[in-house]
Amino acid sequence: MPGTDAREAARTVVGELDALPHLPELPARGPGADMIGRGAGLLVELYTQVEPSGWRFADRPGRDTRRANSWLVEDLDALEEFTQGWTGPLKVQAVGPWTLAAAIELKHGEKALADPGACRDIAGSLAEGLRRHLADVRRRVPGAEVVVQLDEPSLPAALAGQVRTASGFQRLRAVDRQIAEEVLRGVVRAVDAPVAVHCCAPGVPLALLRRAGAAAVSLDLTLLTQRDDDAVGEAVEGGTRILAGVLPGTDAALSDPAGSVAVVRRLWRRLGFDPESLARRVVVTPSCGLAGASPAYARRVLSQSVTAARSLADTPE
Repeated sequence: MPGTDAREAARTVVGELDALPHLPELPARGPGADMIGRGAGLLVELYTQVEPSGWRFADRPGRDTRRANSWLVEDLDALEEFTQGWTGPLKVQAVGPWTLAAAIELKHGEKALADPGACRDIAGSLAEGLRRHLADVRRRVPGAEVVVQLDEPSLPAALAGQVRTASGFQRLRAVDRQIAEEVLRGVVRAVDAPVAVHCCAPGVPLALLRRAGAAAVSLDLTLLTQRDDDAVGEAVEGGTRILAGVLPGTDAALSDPAGSVAVVRRLWRRLGFDPESLARRVVVTPSCGLAGASPAYARRVLSQSVTAARSLADTPE
């Protein structure tokens, strides 16, 4: 979400998303509130610090780790305030292990993605951190049915060998798809909650995510082509729900909600599925995060997402 006010962000999210609110993230506050910093702060017995080149593992917790933890507590306090008496689904987000490994450098300077052992250590540490995080969320919001979203925007690049080295002059070796699936599965199984994987990059590995145990996949629907239909269809047939990103994540003219719904309906028709099942299997969302949007647009796009999602239940003429 945009801005730096945790209470305002929580008020907006809970007010607009009355069926599935989430714990807001506010990266505009700086290092530690950004996606990677927030994720690194969840790691157990692995510590990071900010270097000129970005995030890097450190020997002990320092100022950057403390800042990330402090902002997470502030966000949880705000969410707890506005979810008093809440019962129902509540989503929390965390960066997935492969995106963390593609972003954080080892102590000697190369990205953790280059070291298979480091990748497994990150996944194990993240799994334990998520367990603790979810326990805290459930303590604060006892009626919550927690859903976990793992953000993996770097996964397609890691699988394709497109992640650049720390120097930027070369690319790291592609991650073996079987290993990628195994590591993700370990994190998914360790979390006592349904897991959705979000990837707003082209080439989302839907089959891999489904086999790893993802209950839902969140993707930018505008990046899909008809060549992706088979993978989407197999995922839906296998029981995977689709969080369809069809609304712009930054300020733009928003068409009538019917326009967003039409994009989803066209995909559903191409896949040959029963229109009556659409609202049960697909949720309309922004294409990616809203950190780059204005606060007014963020509220508007969340409201339109809800309107569009509800209209999926209407029988098309």
